[in-house]
Amino acid sequence: MRKLVILAAAAVLGASGAAYAGSLGRPCTTAPESQWLSIQQLQSKIEGQGYKVRKAKLAKACGEFYSIDKNGNQVELFLDPTNGQIVGQN
Repeated sequence: MRKLVILAAAAVLGASGAAYAGSLGRPCTTAPESQWLSIQQLQSKIEGQGYKVRKAKLAKACGEFYSIDKNGNQVELFLDPTNGQIVGQN
C-alpha cells in the first residue's frame, strides 16, 4: 500500500512538471537565426513588461521564458525571437 501511495504522488508531481515544461508546439518565426535577438535582448523586453525571468532558452525557433508575472504566478512565455513579441503562454 505504501508503494502505491508513493507511486501515485510521483505521478502527480511528474504530470504537473510536464505541464509547466510544455512547448508551444510550433515555431514562433520562420526567420533565419541571423535575424534573431539574443537571449539577453529578449529578456530585457519582457522584464520591461513586468515579468521576472527564472530561466530562458531558445528552442524550436521560439524564445522560451519561464517567468513570474506581476501577480506572482508562474508563466511560460513564448517569444518571437526576431522582435520579442509574446506569441503564446502556458
